[in-house]
This record gives sequence, structure tokens and C-alpha cells, in this order.
Amino acid sequence: MIVLYIFAAALGYFLGSVPFGLVLTKLAGTQDIRTIGSGNIGATNVLRTGRKGLAAATLLLDALKGTVAVIIAGSVGGPVPAMIAGLFAFLGHLFPVWLGFKGGKGVAVYIGIMLGLYWPAAVVFCLAWLACAFSSRYSSFSALTASAITPIFLWWAKAPQLAVLATVLSLLLWFMHRENIKRLLNGTEGKIGAKN
Repeated sequence: MIVLYIFAAALGYFLGSVPFGLVLTKLAGTQDIRTIGSGNIGATNVLRTGRKGLAAATLLLDALKGTVAVIIAGSVGGPVPAMIAGLFAFLGHLFPVWLGFKGGKGVAVYIGIMLGLYWPAAVVFCLAWLACAFSSRYSSFSALTASAITPIFLWWAKAPQLAVLATVLSLLLWFMHRENIKRLLNGTEGKIGAKN
């Protein structure tokens, strides 16, 4: 089982560490997204290039790398390796070795992991994110809110192991959003669709 867990962790990290936002924008010939907006490699910052299609593709591919990691590990070893792969896909996205351990903030990957493990949790996350985004136009606030709600939903759904995993993911997501939280509190956070 130890070998299986190591395989799940390595698979998850490798898939999670693929920086699709950076790859897609480079292929499209846009400005390096690490030099604009938040400097993040995720879909929200890709949107600041004005290329909605690239942002949507980044969101989809970042989510899918979490889903694929979970599905492969789960098909090989069951639920525990699937959760390990999900955790390490998240860590790979946040801290990719290829980019000096400076990656994204994990929102899309979080959704993809939940989609692979328990799809209703992904739906809850997305609905919470959309509700907050439409009302506030702050992507970061929407992500923080959705990630706070998802573990609670999983406890309510009597999925304690998944709730623990979601709590860990949420704490990591909040940590990665620490600068966003500061900007939200002082009123300088950029809104969805803003180029700067």
C-alpha cells in the first residue's frame, strides 16, 4: 500500500504542477501572465489579458488535472489513493517545481478534485462561487466563501474523510489568498474582468 500511496502522490503532483495558464498564454503569444495583474498563473489572471477563451480553457484544464489524478489513482487503488492524488494535485498546482514552487491559488483544481471524488461538492462550490461573484465581482472573495462552505456541506453529507480533505484544501487555498484578503480588507482588490 505504501508504494500505491507514493504512486498516487507522485501522479497527483505531476499532473497538478502542469501550469496550463502559462502554457496557453505563451502559445497564444500574449504577455507573460506572471507580469500582469496578480502575477498568478490561474484563470482569473489569464482573464486580465482580455482573452476570455484562454481564461475558460485554463479553468477547464486546471480543473481536469485534479479530476484526472483522482480518477486514475482511485481506479488503481480505491478512495484513499484517490484522496492522496487529489491533495498532491492541489499541492502541485500551488507549488510547481517547474516554476520555482510559485504556482496558482488552487480554485479550479479544488473544483476538479471534488468533481472526481464527490460531484455534489463541486456543484456546491461552483454555486457558492457564482453567487458571490455575481454579487461582489470579487473572484478571491468568491473562492474564499465557496471553500469555507464546501467542507461544511461534506460534513452535512456524512462524508467525513472528504470533509477533512476539503478542510485541508480550503486552509491551503486561504493561505494562498492571504494577499487578496489584505486587499479585500483595505478595498484595493481587483474585480473580475479588470485588466489591472
